[in-house]
Amino acid sequence: MLELLAPAGSMESVTAAVQNGADAVYLGYGDFNARRNAKNFTHEEAAAAVSYCHLRGAKVFLTLNTLLTDRELPGAARVAEEINEMGVDAVIVQDLGVARMLRQVAPDLHLHGSTQMTVHSLDGVKQCADLGMTRAVLSRELSRDQIEYICANAPIEIETFVHGALCMCYSGQCYLSSLIGGRSGNRGLCAQPCRMKYGWGSRADEYPLSLKDMSLASHLGELEQMGVACLKIEGRMKRPEYVAIVTGVYARALREKREPTAEEMAQLEAAFSRQGFTQGYFLDRKGPEMFGTRQEEQAPVELYAQARSTYESGENRKEPVHLYAMIRAGEPAQVAAEDAQGRMARVEGPVPEAAVNVPLTREKVEGQLSRTGGTPFTCEKLTVRVEEGLSLPLSALNALRRQVLDQLGQARAALPERRRGEYHPGVRYENPREAPSLTVSVRSVEQVTQELLALGPARLYLPCDEGAACPDVVRRCLDAGVEPLALLPRVCWDRELPQLLRELETLKGLGVREAMAGTLDGVRRAVELGFLTRGDFGLGVYNSQTLKELKKLGLKSATASFELKLAQIRDLSKAIPLEAIVYGHLPLMLTENCIVHNHTGQHSCGGGQRLVDRKGETFPVVKAWGCRNEILNGKTLFLADKAGDYQRLGLETARLMFTTETPEECVRVLERYQGRGRYKPGDLTRGLYYRDVE
Repeated sequence: MLELLAPAGSMESVTAAVQNGADAVYLGYGDFNARRNAKNFTHEEAAAAVSYCHLRGAKVFLTLNTLLTDRELPGAARVAEEINEMGVDAVIVQDLGVARMLRQVAPDLHLHGSTQMTVHSLDGVKQCADLGMTRAVLSRELSRDQIEYICANAPIEIETFVHGALCMCYSGQCYLSSLIGGRSGNRGLCAQPCRMKYGWGSRADEYPLSLKDMSLASHLGELEQMGVACLKIEGRMKRPEYVAIVTGVYARALREKREPTAEEMAQLEAAFSRQGFTQGYFLDRKGPEMFGTRQEEQAPVELYAQARSTYESGENRKEPVHLYAMIRAGEPAQVAAEDAQGRMARVEGPVPEAAVNVPLTREKVEGQLSRTGGTPFTCEKLTVRVEEGLSLPLSALNALRRQVLDQLGQARAALPERRRGEYHPGVRYENPREAPSLTVSVRSVEQVTQELLALGPARLYLPCDEGAACPDVVRRCLDAGVEPLALLPRVCWDRELPQLLRELETLKGLGVREAMAGTLDGVRRAVELGFLTRGDFGLGVYNSQTLKELKKLGLKSATASFELKLAQIRDLSKAIPLEAIVYGHLPLMLTENCIVHNHTGQHSCGGGQRLVDRKGETFPVVKAWGCRNEILNGKTLFLADKAGDYQRLGLETARLMFTTETPEECVRVLERYQGRGRYKPGDLTRGLYYRDVE
């Protein structure tokens, strides 16, 4: 049967999840997880949660799914040592450097690739497998045909979300909270600015970025047939009653192989929803009907009270056991217990005496042994042998039952034997002292003019579709001595892959030798096609260990996360050459839902559409590969007057990212960064390079 994975923000939520049928729970421990503002577990609480869950047949997964700095990795390694010792079953990770550290410190601990890794295709799953992960959590945006295809071909387990909040942006690719508020979703402190009001004119009077919660409760049988290994409920920030209600509905439906009843669906909605639920992504029906907001309503007091009773009134969850008893003359009474996994406990009691009046019968023994109330066990089967004419106090039988079940419980909660290692940062690479060369990325071929090429950027990143459709632009780059690179989309579903491969083969035929990829699947595709492959910002380079992992994957260079400060970029040990973005309208969101089409009913994202927020700040919305949207920062990152700062970071290259600029502006910007002209954008920002991001 499918594994049902429930959220746990507290020990009470652990109890609520397990007592209502969860097969596993996931929880945060320490400061290195994607819900840092949740009440995370102390060491004692986490150890107690593991023991509690293992006794009752549930697994515990720990979240270490944020990007960490070099300074934070030793602390995360200590956390890894502790959770390895306490018997946590798996760790959910986003950061490739964290995964590398975990393989050193706890080599026997299973790694699960977080949805924060933006795994949305078979190639991404295969790359996770190559990195030593045993499970990948797919992006929430995928439709059922894509999930089914991945499951049918995946070399590792697949986990999908089935209930809870939907982020507007592909997880792991959102920078909205950090760039406008200094709180990073990739660092576990998302402020959820997507739930605020935005508009298209001068007024923020809509909620175009606030999706309804998802619920796939009516598709559980379909997901099981697809081969999904685990169904995940979102909600570590939610109260225990919510966990109990949602877990209970899904667990009963899975156990009884049915869809939830109308009453159960009403309970799910009462527990938490945003004007109902959506299955839009799963059914491949994107559109405005997927959006909703949280309505202020009174808490469902009666429903919550009913939910609390499921985990506050004793043991509702019972693990089946097989009990054995042997009562023979002249020998100590023996009782044994065996669970479904084959673990066994055995105890001995007093020697039975000859019966004076009423002899002990098999039925009496069975009656006493089957009384497992108050324990996490239920007697599924009894095998009892009693010789005739013997007597044994019923209190002795009761004591034997308690002892054997206690011993079995200890065996179930016993800590596993695991290898232990140490975290070694490894060799440190000295920063190159030369000033970085300038590279350029464009969004359209119109921005690639002869004037721009004449300025001699070291490399020019050209979107695959744009370059393949305009071979003359590629030839002009080559003729000008400017290296053109195929810029892969960060998101490309498996059903879209043939189109992307055609574009890449076209570019290869035109003489393009290098490619830039911003997600794991893109890296794998580019390397397999024989491109010299470089890593883009979407890979989340936040520490030196990630650079080592990317080198192992075959990358020739990488791009630093623009959530790092300049000093942090400087201090990275650069196992491969590093690039930083030093100009442009930084990308804030990459969305599967076309918000322009939702608003206008037309595919007009090339027409200069802009969102506006409550403070009057504007955000350009542009078309991304595959009819997706990219929301950009309205303020322009500008560091031309800070050249001395970024030139001392040990970078190989510094990138100018052109998006909404005119061809003339592109030329003026590049000239300014080369030390000529006086260009300066009207509304500029220094990004996060000079300020801390939480």
